[in-house]
Amino acid sequence: MTTRMKYSLKNKWVLITGASSGFGAAAARAFAAEGAKLLLGARRIDRLEKVAARAVKAGAAAAHFHELDVSSTASVKTFMAWVKTKIGRRKSAAGNLHVLVNNAGGAHGLDSVAAGKDADWETTLQTNVLGLLRVTRAALPLMPPDAGASILNIGSIAGRTAYAGAAAYCAAKAGELAVTRVLRHELLGTGIRVGTIDPGLAETEFSVVRFKGDKKKADDVYAGMNPLTAEDIAEIMVWVASRPPHVNIDEILVKPTDQAEMGKVFRRPVK
Repeated sequence: MTTRMKYSLKNKWVLITGASSGFGAAAARAFAAEGAKLLLGARRIDRLEKVAARAVKAGAAAAHFHELDVSSTASVKTFMAWVKTKIGRRKSAAGNLHVLVNNAGGAHGLDSVAAGKDADWETTLQTNVLGLLRVTRAALPLMPPDAGASILNIGSIAGRTAYAGAAAYCAAKAGELAVTRVLRHELLGTGIRVGTIDPGLAETEFSVVRFKGDKKKADDVYAGMNPLTAEDIAEIMVWVASRPPHVNIDEILVKPTDQAEMGKVFRRPVK
């Protein structure tokens, strides 16, 4: 008979990339509330320090942080070497990485293909696709087989539908979805679970980054509607990771009630 016991995250090591803000910072707080031990990576160390401190207050058994740029193989290697010093040897039950949250990503620009910029395209593809591959490749040897460990990849509705001005981002998130599905094949039989969580409109720093600091443009994206929050997505991450070990949540598409599809959003009059 299959055991229906919930997978406990207490004292489990959870690695979160892009943890300095948005979904990553919210995930740190959410996993902390479960008593997990956190390994946080991002480029902005000053923000990571604050996220780690808040995680400890939220109940984390431990919260460590280190600089990480997923677009750089050297940075990923350095980060993972640091991770090994924190979690200990792989054969030790206390030294295994049980949850990997591949959250680092983002979109850069909203230009048409005709007006697109190489730097925006390259950054988008590096962080969302190659960064995901680099981190996962480096983390897999640290993840225990047959123990209910999870790889949670953060995708987007953009990986499932196209919209103007987002060629590179849609391609990148479609790539994330494909990588997730490939990993399900490659890790079959190991006990390591793999899934993607794909949000629709969610109000974080995402649009501020996309519009390169233009706060008004970013705010206009969510004007008159109730978007998802980072906490909504973090709550889903914890739910997925805490299912019984025999349960794999392959794919979740989550949208705010006010959004039916890309470009199909209910908006109230803005006063």
